[in-house]
Amino acid sequence: MTRPINWELIRQQYDQMVKYATALRLGTAETEAIMKRFTRNNLMHPTYQALAELGKAIKTIFLCEYLDSEELRMEIHEGLNVVENWNSANGFIYYGKGGEISTNRIEDQEISILSLHLLQNCPVYINTLMIQQVLSQKKWYDLMTPEDFRGLTPLIYAHVNPYGHFNLDMEERILIEKEAA
Repeated sequence: MTRPINWELIRQQYDQMVKYATALRLGTAETEAIMKRFTRNNLMHPTYQALAELGKAIKTIFLCEYLDSEELRMEIHEGLNVVENWNSANGFIYYGKGGEISTNRIEDQEISILSLHLLQNCPVYINTLMIQQVLSQKKWYDLMTPEDFRGLTPLIYAHVNPYGHFNLDMEERILIEKEAA
């Protein structure tokens, strides 16, 4: 916002910008190699500057569309709510040591992340089965609106007690579906 976009620089570097973008898209060049070329000798590469100018133009266009479209703002807000819900669930189920990975050892970090993935998948799987069971009943399915279906998520955890007592019986299955008579 401090100065106008330098369209002339974009025009001058257009062919180079297309060349680098094509190389990235086709996989004939690595992003890291291109970035090293752009930042060599602490000089600002002209193509890099042109890409930065183009990025400003794209960001400006997006901001104008965002301000103009209530539907776009609502869609982005809904997406942010999903991400916030996911982060909240992660904080809930991965509560040991403040929910942080407290080691620098790669092996321990990998075990922590894999454990988190397992903890994420367990309630999502069980909740999906329970939601399917409820929605298999016509009276509940018919009550659902398109907005209800859009808001339906298996990432719920209010019914989970992470500090409770757990009886684990590997011989017994969780009763998700009604037993056949």
